[in-house]
Parts: sequence; structure tokens; C-alpha cells
Amino acid sequence: MTGTPLPRAITTLAWFKSSYSSSGDGNDCVEVAISSGTGAVLVRDSKNARGPRLSVAPAAWADFLRGTGRE
Repeated sequence: MTGTPLPRAITTLAWFKSSYSSSGDGNDCVEVAISSGTGAVLVRDSKNARGPRLSVAPAAWADFLRGTGRE
């Protein structure tokens, strides 16, 4: 898989993970950040912070949260 490097503004985002993450080392989850420029929700694997990121439209993320009951 190939990709385009992320703009610097995206690489300096504040990432967070759910308080529901409860594995022993706290690394078995995803992290989420909101892009201030586009409003996109970015999702990454907490074990691979420099790896690929999934970009999700705000409306799609809201639908996802509603579906999980975690709005």
C-alpha cells in the first residue's frame, strides 16, 4: 500500500483513546484525533502511532458513535 505523507498540521494533533480501554498495558485500542483544519476524525492503532491513519468524515463518525451507543 502506498500513501501520501500527512500535512504537518495533522502530525501534531492531540490523540486520545477511550476511557473504556482496559487492557493490561493500555495499548490494545485505537486513538482518535480531530483535525482542526478539516474537522475530519482521524483514527490510528495505538500500538503503531506512526502507522497509517483512517480519516473519517465528521457525520460518518457521529453515525458510528450513535451505532455503538457512545455518543
